[in-house]
Amino acid sequence: MPHPLIDSITAHAQMFVKLRRELQSSGERAPADLHTSDLVAGRLEQWGYKVDRGLGGSSIVAQLRRGKGTKRLGLRADMGALPMQPGSAGSQFGHTAMLLAAAHYLARQGDFSGTLNLVFQSTDQTEGGARRMVADGLFDQFPCDAIFAMHSAARHPQGRLLLRDGPAMASHDEVSITLHGDAPHGAADPVVAGAAIVMGLQSIAAHTDAQQLVAVQISGFEARAVAQAVAPNATLQLGVRALDPAVRDNLQRRVTALTELQALSYGVQATVDYRRQAPVLVNSPLETEFARQLAMELLGPGQVELQVPAFAGRDDFAFMLEQVPGSYLLLGNGDGPAQDFNEANLPIGAAYWAMLAQCYLHGS
Repeated sequence: MPHPLIDSITAHAQMFVKLRRELQSSGERAPADLHTSDLVAGRLEQWGYKVDRGLGGSSIVAQLRRGKGTKRLGLRADMGALPMQPGSAGSQFGHTAMLLAAAHYLARQGDFSGTLNLVFQSTDQTEGGARRMVADGLFDQFPCDAIFAMHSAARHPQGRLLLRDGPAMASHDEVSITLHGDAPHGAADPVVAGAAIVMGLQSIAAHTDAQQLVAVQISGFEARAVAQAVAPNATLQLGVRALDPAVRDNLQRRVTALTELQALSYGVQATVDYRRQAPVLVNSPLETEFARQLAMELLGPGQVELQVPAFAGRDDFAFMLEQVPGSYLLLGNGDGPAQDFNEANLPIGAAYWAMLAQCYLHGS
């Protein structure tokens, strides 16, 4: 039997299915940020939330206070600014709809005492939404004792909650390497040097502790010259990932040093532009255990995976977890395309958020 909270939210689910489809449709026609932000803010204000739109571009923080409780909780959802294929059921809009459905329930009949901060973040991944919100003073203006986020997980059973404490998603850094030769008359060839650097970079992951996920991926290698001429320059593009902050720092040193030394050995100059994007996403143990217990209460042990392997993907919610303890959990989306949102998950995700808010903020 479904949990009564799921049944309660299911009674209003079609309203939020319709809303998600409206957001998806508008997102296919034009950039979604402003339209989504306007619509979400309008609904939240109607339900009695205090809405702030001054952080992180078009992001929103909606606050609801009840009783005399002093605890402060943050729940975050991304708001669908990532590119989508036409016709896909954008998962970002599903995340928005789940949190809105929970917000609607909590405003009408939520039993809690404390401060609830709902964070609707305009972008995720490496586009900078969370980083911008933190830099703009998110937790100064809206202090949280804990913060949680939920994301759809493709190729996992629909409706199953997946949790993990500790490092859960990899950091993501981008590297541009420019090699300068002495063309047209010199013998220093940046293409040959670049090929040697590519081979050398592959050894970094091979010589890292097997217990640590490390990836150095060559995503581009380009040089241009007329036939039988030495190219004046060559460029390489890399993606670098790690599951440990210390390993991430070490990778930056090793990639930079290997590139510069290898270039020197071939008589070319190297310029390394190392851009640190999303950090390692680390779930705190206490908050993750709290989330586990609620997941089992809501869905039953058979629909909960307590400690899944870490994912090589990334999410910039990691910036928020660097500031406040919390947990990032996944909701199985079934076997459809990775970008599609399974609408059967909407009442499950919303019910989970409603339960978490009420339990964390100690309803009467």
